Amino acid sequence: MVRFGELRKQLPEITPKMLTQQLRELESDGLITRTVYAEVPPKVEYRLSELGSTLGPVLDQLAVWGVAHHEAIVRQLAQP
Repeated sequence: MVRFGELRKQLPEITPKMLTQQLRELESDGLITRTVYAEVPPKVEYRLSELGSTLGPVLDQLAVWGVAHHEAIVRQLAQP
């Protein structure tokens, strides 16, 4: 589980508005769950849903592919 502020710290380049939009979309798609606690100040936690957790192996393989092809991708992007 992770809170919004923790995500902001881990992703400093994303605006709060964009992070909120992405979290709403992931929740709508069933990939994360959002739990709101009745506290002051408000507390909201996000976690991967059962469906979202099945993406782990897919993302691991995507990362392996990215590392294996990094140089070719950089060369391609550098071309005019």
